[in-house]
Amino acid sequence: MKGSWIIWFLRDRLFYLLLGILLVGIGVGFMLLEQERYPGVMESGTILYYVVLACFIIGLWLVIDAIRQRAYFLQLQLAIEQSSELQATHIVRSVITREQRLVAQLLQEQYSDYLNELEQYRKQQDLHNHFVLQWVHQMKTPISVIDLLAQEALQQLPSTEAEQQQLIVSVQEEVERMTRGLEMMLYTARLEKFEMDLHLKRIAIHEVIRTVMNTYKRLCIRHSIFPQIIGEAWVETDEKWMTVVLHQFISNAIKYSKPKPGTKILAFSLESLVDGSSMLSVRDEGVGIAPHDMPRIFDPFFTGENGRAAGESTGMGLYLAKQVCSRLGHRLTVTSDLGVGTTFTITFEQRSIHKVDHEK
Repeated sequence: MKGSWIIWFLRDRLFYLLLGILLVGIGVGFMLLEQERYPGVMESGTILYYVVLACFIIGLWLVIDAIRQRAYFLQLQLAIEQSSELQATHIVRSVITREQRLVAQLLQEQYSDYLNELEQYRKQQDLHNHFVLQWVHQMKTPISVIDLLAQEALQQLPSTEAEQQQLIVSVQEEVERMTRGLEMMLYTARLEKFEMDLHLKRIAIHEVIRTVMNTYKRLCIRHSIFPQIIGEAWVETDEKWMTVVLHQFISNAIKYSKPKPGTKILAFSLESLVDGSSMLSVRDEGVGIAPHDMPRIFDPFFTGENGRAAGESTGMGLYLAKQVCSRLGHRLTVTSDLGVGTTFTITFEQRSIHKVDHEK
């Protein structure tokens, strides 16, 4: 295999060799014609000298060019033999011609793009694996609580009916937590194939909010949280994915509002802007977010002070909401006052859906 590069070299230059032979032949032909026309002017030794000199020059050019490019061809041959290791850019270094430099540059750029895509894929896989493991750990707590509540219900069968109803309500709440955890895991897994699960249409967002709030009616009553829907708006979006985002906002509002005593307001404000876009603001009266946590609340697995205090946060809810809004072409922002409350704002831009359709 070591000598095969010479065959490659000669094959690449076969055209130039034939061209050189043709030119030498044409030159010899003209010399012979001159000798026929003017006998004695052109000697046979001169013609022979011309042929030998021309062949020597062509041979010298081939030898010099072969010596110059020997290292390149050997490195190229080695890179082909080790193609499974994807190290061509590190092996092929001895480039000589501009064409070879361009090929080496192309290999380097494609190798860099490949590494970037591979790194993104690895991060996605690590993120997914981390989330699944953390989700499994989080699901252990509700399951254990359900088991304990069931045992307590069996022990208190002779007790009053009201106490039994309270136990059943607690069991239902834990089951709802499990259901929301399962849904979050499924929707996070679907993010990679977001376009395949997308249906854009014009919807009444206030009706979607009302439907989602009905699923949290019992928790709101239990923790003295009073929802308010202010205004109406019709927006172009995916109803199912927006339901996921609303579930996250409402569950967070309840989670971080219930420790505060007294009644709390959960307000949904809808507003139509002059440029044709619409805006939804979700304001709660919970514990708020610490200023040093604000820049990272949309990062995956970041729980912050509130999440660590609550003990039931996965750090994936707001990350999922941010990803969904970004892929739908909506802008998600947040403001918060520690101890006062938090406001999440979604801006439904008028042309956002057309941008999403173009990307698809």
